[in-house]
Amino acid sequence: MSSSSSPSSPQAELLALSAVEMRRRIGARQLSPVELLDACIARIEALNPFVNAVTATCFDRARAEARQAEAAVMRGEPLGLLHGLPLGVKDLEETAGLLTTHGSPLYRAHVPAADNLLVARLRAAGAIVAGKTNVPEMGAGANSFNPVWGATGNPFDPRLNAGGSSGGSACALALDLLPICTGSDTGGSLRIPAAKCGVVGFRPSPGLVPSARRPLGWSPISVVGPMGRSVADACLQLAASAGMAAVDPLSHEVDAAEFLRLPDVDLGRLRVGFTEDFGLCDVDEDIRATFRAKVAALAPLFKSCTELDFGGKHAMGDAHRCFDVLRAEAFVAGMREAYERDPANLGPNPRSNYEMGARMSLLDVAWAQSEQTRLLKRFQQIYEEVDLVLSPVTPVSPFPWTQPHAATVQGRPQANYYRWLALTYVTTLTTHPALSLPCGSDAQGMPFGLQLVGPFRGDRFTLAAAQALESACAGNPLLNRPRPDPARLGPVAPALRSIVTAPPVLDAAAQSQADSVSAV
Repeated sequence: MSSSSSPSSPQAELLALSAVEMRRRIGARQLSPVELLDACIARIEALNPFVNAVTATCFDRARAEARQAEAAVMRGEPLGLLHGLPLGVKDLEETAGLLTTHGSPLYRAHVPAADNLLVARLRAAGAIVAGKTNVPEMGAGANSFNPVWGATGNPFDPRLNAGGSSGGSACALALDLLPICTGSDTGGSLRIPAAKCGVVGFRPSPGLVPSARRPLGWSPISVVGPMGRSVADACLQLAASAGMAAVDPLSHEVDAAEFLRLPDVDLGRLRVGFTEDFGLCDVDEDIRATFRAKVAALAPLFKSCTELDFGGKHAMGDAHRCFDVLRAEAFVAGMREAYERDPANLGPNPRSNYEMGARMSLLDVAWAQSEQTRLLKRFQQIYEEVDLVLSPVTPVSPFPWTQPHAATVQGRPQANYYRWLALTYVTTLTTHPALSLPCGSDAQGMPFGLQLVGPFRGDRFTLAAAQALESACAGNPLLNRPRPDPARLGPVAPALRSIVTAPPVLDAAAQSQADSVSAV
């Protein structure tokens, strides 16, 4: 490991600062955007070979933008919320002049001409795109490996998976490679990698952060949202990206700055409900025991902390089948062109989702839409009794990345590659805001994520409650955020890129357009 990545080096101390503090120092002329970017690049070059979180990069362009950002500071110009902060963009989001592969051989040489809406907003707020972060192929699954870039290892143990589909972003944040990274979430793609890597992942209410790439504009299933090493860092990105855009029919007007001034939440006034499994999710006993221990330690903080009964009027119905149909519908809408062009070039996960949807009928879709509506109405009744719901984020500890998914949970075979994500996709179906908060470690010594599910459209309250919990847990080894030790990183077998079938290749036109694109 190079000296620049040593835990005690000045660069490491700089990169361990929160994104909020980095931005404050930039605005106060105490931190140079050039210095910050150079430290990030050195950290990526030193540590990324061990985890493979960052894929395509544009360091030359980023350095030029960092110099421009520094000049703007020195001239006293108005600065955006993210001014001078290096940004990692999930490889599902289109980035101008920078390879965007979706982890698929079909897009191995795809260099977009323009940023999509999310990236454009973050860049307009002053963020500097440094590179892309790894994903499962087409975002399908919660283990970030694909045939283009290979696998992302867990920052605590690269032999294990980092979750997905925002696994590269979560890993990069955990190891301080970059201060801000984007994510997105259908069945848990923000929350699961955040939990497995020990960072914050927030799934906002549909439409709070507009998305131009969602093919079913009226569907609330898929959202984009922020990740960060703290709740405040996630809020900083949220404030730069929230708000109406006509390309997303679910988007709406919002005072985005309100996420920079969260209300104070008195935990002692909160009625908290908790559940290990929502009455229908398989969860390993070790995770159940860990969760019960966390709840027991947290309970004295609250006015009340009671276990929820998801039978009777609170039963979650046939949530599994409902999610199957709605997920497949989204894959059919988003992947039809790719499937019809070359189905053999799609991996088993995206192909199986598409083919599942292609076999479904209008009756299936109508039933699923109706069942989601029924489920949403039943879930609202819980908030007559409590203010916040707690659950585990994942039902198992991180497993080897060579294992595509959790085939069994609690000794029960899982019906498909994503059934083990039920703890998060159940809350997806409710459309409630949900956040993964780092909460100590599990029985295997790996990060444990606590899922906070807030009230309907209660994004600001959910974030404020999470921030209050984060503060209350600080300094408590059982409950605070665990941090990986970079000194323990090293090459693993099989190599994290061993499943790459061929290196990404750009043709001459794409290479010219890419503007110094490279792969770390």
